[in-house]
Amino acid sequence: MIGRLNHIAIAVPDLISAANIYTQILEAKVSAPKKLPLHGVTTVFVELSNTKIELLHPLGKNSPIQSFLEKNPSGGVHHLCFEVKNILGARDHLIANGARVLGDGIPKPGAHDKPVLFLHPKDFIGTLIELEQL
Repeated sequence: MIGRLNHIAIAVPDLISAANIYTQILEAKVSAPKKLPLHGVTTVFVELSNTKIELLHPLGKNSPIQSFLEKNPSGGVHHLCFEVKNILGARDHLIANGARVLGDGIPKPGAHDKPVLFLHPKDFIGTLIELEQL
């Protein structure tokens, strides 16, 4: 069902400093910041040859990233994102097999303007999983 790893997301307390680590020290290609009010985050993508790293920073007081950073002030890995061909089919398969989809279960546009869903970390070895439709 899942395809390739699309990205690994890292919550960061300072988006500019984190992006500078990737551009100046690791000499990676980094995107411009993009605000995603629907998800309460500002993102930057680090482009790698085989995947991406998404740097996440809180956008607004109700950002889920804010609570993550309160528990992890230095930042840390927030979630893994896998590609799926059919997000509704994947959702239905997962629910039928006992997995919990976060929110209302209706895919929302993600950072790449493609439908995404998040899966409960307690169902996946403590890891928050994002599914993104190709």
